Amino acid sequence: MRTYLITGSNRGIGLELCRQIHNRGDNVIATCRKASEELKNLGVRIEENIEISSDESITNLCEKLSGVDLDCLIHNAGIYEFNSLENLDKSSILRQFEINALGPICMTQSLKHFLKKSSKVVFITSRMGSIEDNSSGSSYGYRMSKVALSMAAKSLSIDLSKENIYVAILHPGLVSTRMTGFTRNGISPKESANGLIKRIDSLNKKNSGTFWHANGEVLPW
Repeated sequence: MRTYLITGSNRGIGLELCRQIHNRGDNVIATCRKASEELKNLGVRIEENIEISSDESITNLCEKLSGVDLDCLIHNAGIYEFNSLENLDKSSILRQFEINALGPICMTQSLKHFLKKSSKVVFITSRMGSIEDNSSGSSYGYRMSKVALSMAAKSLSIDLSKENIYVAILHPGLVSTRMTGFTRNGISPKESANGLIKRIDSLNKKNSGTFWHANGEVLPW
């Protein structure tokens, strides 16, 4: 039985990852700022009041995790704020950098001693952070923060390879969640989480640091 810690677990993709991983018999530690009723009903361990951009919050989480060995750390928490060329809101862009890029890599550093040989670290990024794939422009803060996250994750995959800890950089697909305004063009959180879990299960030393779509496609940087 493996132990997974999943951030941003109260709704959407994070909630569905918790559900599917728990239902197959693995241990789940779900972190969030405030647990939803759906999350509470899953029967997983919940750690509330976790803000990934807060050093104090992560320190408190480390204390609560004393004695735990993590097989997989999934960084799912993140925010999306629209920034056009006409509205380059500096505070919004910096906020997205802090939460989407800096928060996950700093949290990984803080939780590293809970990882072991063959543990996995997973970053839920976005193909909107792909420079080659950008055909629509705009969304400056979000795109920039996701590029930064992918670069940090790629470096981490190299730095942790000597400890046999593996890193996945995953795009969940266009998913119909609150973050995307429940777009009709998106797939369900259930379908997305299923694909993400397949990619996580197949993560190993040889493919660590790869930028994957949840459907198995390797994405361009």
